[in-house]
Amino acid sequence: MTTHFITAEIDLQESPLALQQAIEAELQKRGEPLRWAVTDVDTEQQQVTVEAIVMGEER
Repeated sequence: MTTHFITAEIDLQESPLALQQAIEAELQKRGEPLRWAVTDVDTEQQQVTVEAIVMGEER
């Protein structure tokens, strides 16, 4: 198992709880999220940028 730094773009959701669930679901596809943060919000494109550290299998 190794850790990886990833960046993901997630569509804005109707509520903060829905946004958190969407972020966690997307990160889970890439490994086990250890830590993540929203680092940018693009209101024109209706997306947030998330940076995360995930643990996963070696690539």
